[in-house]
Amino acid sequence: MDQEQARKAEQQCGDGWYPQAGGASRLPAGAQQSATVANPVSGASLDLLPHFQLEPEDVYIVKNKAVSLACRATPATQIYFKCNGEWVHQGDHITQHSTDRGTGLPVMEVRIEVTRQQVEKIFGLEEYWCQCVAWSSSGTTKSQKAFVRIAYLRKNFEQEPMAREVSIEQGIVLPCRPPEGIPPAEVEWLRNEELVDPELDANVYVTPEHSLVLRQARLADTANYTCVAKNIVARRRSTSAAIIVYVNGGWSTWTQWSGCSTSCGRGWQKRSRTCTNPTPLNGGAFCEGQNVQKTACTTLCPVHGAWSEWSKWSECGAECTHWRSRECSEPAPRNGGRDCHGPELDTRNCTSELCSHAASGAEDVALYVGLVAVAVCLVLLLLVGVLVYCRKKGGLDADVADSSILTSGFQPVSIKPSKADNPSLLTIQPDLSTTTMTYQGSLCPRQDGPAKLQLPNGHLLSPLGTGRHTLHHSSPAAEGADFVARLSTQSYFRSLPRGTTNMAYGTFNFLGGRLMIPNTGISLLIPPDAIPRGKIYEVYLTLHKQEEVRLPLAGCQTLLSPIVSCGPPLPSPAILAMGHCVEASAENWSIRLKKQSCEGTWEDVLQLGAEPCTELYYCQLEAQACYIFTEQLGRFALVGESLSMAASKRLKLVLFAPATCPSLEYNIRVYCLSDTQDVLKEVIQLEKQLGGQLIGAPRVLHFKDSYHNLRLSIHDMPSSLWKSKLLASYQEIPFYHIWSGLQPFLHCTFTLERLSTSTCELACKIWVWQVEGDGQSFTVNFNIAKDTRFSDWLVPDSEVGAPALVGPSAFKIPFLIRQKIISSLDPPGTRGADWRMLAQKLNLDSHLSFFASKPSPTAMILNLWEARHFPNGNLSQLAAAVAEVGKQDSALFAVSEAEC
Repeated sequence: MDQEQARKAEQQCGDGWYPQAGGASRLPAGAQQSATVANPVSGASLDLLPHFQLEPEDVYIVKNKAVSLACRATPATQIYFKCNGEWVHQGDHITQHSTDRGTGLPVMEVRIEVTRQQVEKIFGLEEYWCQCVAWSSSGTTKSQKAFVRIAYLRKNFEQEPMAREVSIEQGIVLPCRPPEGIPPAEVEWLRNEELVDPELDANVYVTPEHSLVLRQARLADTANYTCVAKNIVARRRSTSAAIIVYVNGGWSTWTQWSGCSTSCGRGWQKRSRTCTNPTPLNGGAFCEGQNVQKTACTTLCPVHGAWSEWSKWSECGAECTHWRSRECSEPAPRNGGRDCHGPELDTRNCTSELCSHAASGAEDVALYVGLVAVAVCLVLLLLVGVLVYCRKKGGLDADVADSSILTSGFQPVSIKPSKADNPSLLTIQPDLSTTTMTYQGSLCPRQDGPAKLQLPNGHLLSPLGTGRHTLHHSSPAAEGADFVARLSTQSYFRSLPRGTTNMAYGTFNFLGGRLMIPNTGISLLIPPDAIPRGKIYEVYLTLHKQEEVRLPLAGCQTLLSPIVSCGPPLPSPAILAMGHCVEASAENWSIRLKKQSCEGTWEDVLQLGAEPCTELYYCQLEAQACYIFTEQLGRFALVGESLSMAASKRLKLVLFAPATCPSLEYNIRVYCLSDTQDVLKEVIQLEKQLGGQLIGAPRVLHFKDSYHNLRLSIHDMPSSLWKSKLLASYQEIPFYHIWSGLQPFLHCTFTLERLSTSTCELACKIWVWQVEGDGQSFTVNFNIAKDTRFSDWLVPDSEVGAPALVGPSAFKIPFLIRQKIISSLDPPGTRGADWRMLAQKLNLDSHLSFFASKPSPTAMILNLWEARHFPNGNLSQLAAAVAEVGKQDSALFAVSEAEC
């Protein structure tokens, strides 16, 4: 039977028979369901069924070279190949016969060749495959299918690595997506034409997506990196990416101050440092600031002593002598000068009548000395009596000690329009009679009608009015320009930016006041009496954008707060309040307050949590804000350095999208912000310009110092309505871009495409998470055709109002009651009933030494309470705390009827 007859028979009877040695033999139609078909001849043994010693395997056709398929079976009388359901012509088979030496059974081996043209005939319909069928006297056996594919490797990479400049110890990811090919290409990396082996370098590994990752960049990693893709067809090389690892310079420690340049009088001394810790390399930034500091010094010149004039001669004494004296005081010797040489006392004899008169004169002197001694004793006894009386009367003022009177005194008084002829009204005007500084602008109460304050009956005055005082000029633009023009002549103006954006300013006197930058959480409290009476100060408060000020950070340092400027310097401490984004803990963070000096360098002025080395600065750090005490106003920022990988910052995640969608494309923007109000305000202003709308409420994410990047992905979109144009499964923001804090807000955009213009509903989920860290998810479900306005939470009620408040309107505690509390609690009280106990009641006793260093500790405590609780503070709680201090001494409740 030849092969052509077998093919025709198969077409007639299906696949239910196979050619055999003795001719054609029909088999049941269902026999093809098994790889082995038993021979119907009775007595046939299953052991004589053919089994394959060699089966055809998958092969690839490279270029135009034909491939060979082979199979070998025993015992076999015939073997034929079947490709894609059709028998291969008998003439295309190459057959070899042999005998198995172990069993003596016949062995048959068959080979065929498959060309590229044969495979291309069915290309695109299905894969090309071939299978062996072996016959023996007992039945047939089928081999496994072998697939024949055309191998190729395209020329262009889908993604090539890009050149980068990175800081030392920063992580590097070089992406590589090899060209499409069959079989899939294997990827390897070359560094300066040498193979990169992750097994030999623990700092290097290759991801399943073929990206090369350097965990921490080293100087030795500066090189050209090439991605190589290869398979059996070809070997392709990507464009080489130059990676430069640079080192930013760092200052060494300052040397000791040199000696003064002069030995007498005014001179100079200096100290120096070098940019060698570390030295900048590979284009790294040179150290900012000066390498030499100079300061004035004064060496006290020696002054030699000189005698004064001789005194007059004394009267002649009983011994018939008289004397005269002089002192070494014109000048007195100092600073190592020589003493006077010669006698201090000169004595001479006296004769004639002087001797007798001297005896009687001595008796008169003794009498006068006795009278003077008696008078001195009487004066001392009188002083002792006065001191004892004052000590018995010491302690809290009875008015302040009475809690009921104090609480009622704190109650706010409503302001009502009054008649012009009412004589019992109180108005307070600033005392400008002795002004020594230029006064600009006016203090005008903002009110609808002529409102004045009535004095209630009682020994404690009710609070002054709560009307707000602001500075009024012709127009806001002219006002800001005029203010900046006036300040341009002042020495401290070099720290003030030229412009009025994100700026508040006002004119203040001894009554004090408050500056606020709306919707940023930044304010400056100027307490009462911080400015001397008769003085007028123009004070500014400015929020800087990151691109305006360069703040150098080293190592694991990160910016935790906005950069804020205020000034000019004041005679007494003011309180600067601003937000921060740190989850503070002593074991995870080292937090420092930095201030920019006049030379432009940033210096550490205070380390939070440690005992302060200076009394010029104090910082109260709370959950979301910090309060800085200082009269040395200037430019400040809060900087932290992580001590462990558990250290975390708060990020605020906010989603925005266009309010309208005229095209098929639709963008969702995910912002990752430092969790401070000023950054949120900036993003809101930007989105209003872009026409964006808010999607859902913001979320807070704790971003840890783990060197892992932030990833963002979108899920669960209805595929029948929307599709994402993002090629990768997620987007990624590098760790250092977020951790440094120098880029306050970063964002990723998800570009979506709706399949029809009638689609208005969008429902999906957006995941934001740190690799091996915490994450947050947003469920998005909104109508893109509906205009959504910004939510009310974006503008806190506490920030609405004038940016400058002056006088009593800037404080919760009435001025007169504040003065009573200060005068009662500043002096030391019995059993500790003084300002220290008040600080303990208000949980402000962590740095009592700072309060004690000020002339009025109670005033400092009340100032901090004002800064923390304005404008919604609970005066009743403060009154209760003051009353609790008074209860420590029962004698404080003795209030006379006259006082009541």
